[in-house]
Amino acid sequence: MPYVQPGPHVEEMEAAIRADGEGLKALLSGDRDRAEERLGEAVSRYRASWELAPPRSFGRLVGMLKAAVIAGDATEAAAYARDAVPEADSPPSAYVRAIAALVEDDDDAAARFADGMRPGSPAFGRAADAIAALALHDGAAYAAAVRAIVADFEARSEHLTGVPVADTALMLECLAEPRGLAARPASALLP
Repeated sequence: MPYVQPGPHVEEMEAAIRADGEGLKALLSGDRDRAEERLGEAVSRYRASWELAPPRSFGRLVGMLKAAVIAGDATEAAAYARDAVPEADSPPSAYVRAIAALVEDDDDAAARFADGMRPGSPAFGRAADAIAALALHDGAAYAAAVRAIVADFEARSEHLTGVPVADTALMLECLAEPRGLAARPASALLP
């Protein structure tokens, strides 16, 4: 892992991750109000961290969007991310734009940005499969992709927030629900 110069952006990112973890833990325990409060703080902290971070620190925007989608109000975060990343020229920047496009119901853009994610890691490929399936309204392909994401999270010994939760699958399920495509995979890592 590359060395990251300490500073306010790191402090904000660490605060975002803590708030995100607390929100996810509250969601898993059934406390939706607490979850929304903590995830809302995570959104603000991820955004602040992005604004202070070195250029191209796209993971902070992915975290911001995940927390916003899971909290149930991602419209503002999606518009912010779209404006912050005008061109998707890497798998992480394409991921940011793909999530924002799904939030904004721009399925053509979501599918296009999902293709831009594919040269990334295997985890990016699984997320790209799910995003593309949502954009195409392909329930069977989406269900298979989200199950693969959950299986990946179940195999992990560590989770970014310290809370064992399949947050990528949870975010995607939140985006799938209004499309009538939620797969509802059974897992201890999902509420």
